[in-house]
Amino acid sequence: MKKEDDMTRLCVLAPFALAALAACSSPPANRDAAKPLSVESSVDIDRYLGRWYEIARLPNGFEKGCEGVTADYSLLPDGKIKVVNSCRKGAPDGKLKVANGRARIADETTNAKLEVSFFGPFWGDYWILWLPEDYSMSLVGEPSGRYLWILSRTPTISDDVKEAALNRLQRFGYDTTALYFPAQPPAPNEPLR
Repeated sequence: MKKEDDMTRLCVLAPFALAALAACSSPPANRDAAKPLSVESSVDIDRYLGRWYEIARLPNGFEKGCEGVTADYSLLPDGKIKVVNSCRKGAPDGKLKVANGRARIADETTNAKLEVSFFGPFWGDYWILWLPEDYSMSLVGEPSGRYLWILSRTPTISDDVKEAALNRLQRFGYDTTALYFPAQPPAPNEPLR
């Protein structure tokens, strides 16, 4: 009888366990892994610091409903990078939502591979795939293809610049049709700290 009770409990609990695991799963991969994913050959972290506007992203759970998304990076005394991500819920003038985190350099040869954490000991890849010489925009992804961002120093970019970024991402194997382009408000004067 004990084995039957255990089996009944297992059959009842299994769907809940599977649902919990599914809720924690990552978004689908949107990159052809057969295409090589390279990073920028050299990133000057001091030039990379400051405010970045999110021009586009692959949809993900932690930015659901976010518009007017920005990321502010500043150097911490211990050499790590302070990360302040902000968004407006539902619209560029919606309620402000802020997430504070930290980043560390994972590849000191290029400074293009970082790891970011917003809670506890959990770190996620943040790879700087491409930067122009003037650091006016950045293509950021990670090897699995689940996360991708087009960032800019300005809230908007021209159609030509956007098209060039999308073409570059396609060469990296990304499905750019899956990108979401959040609305951005006019540029504020000061980054969040």
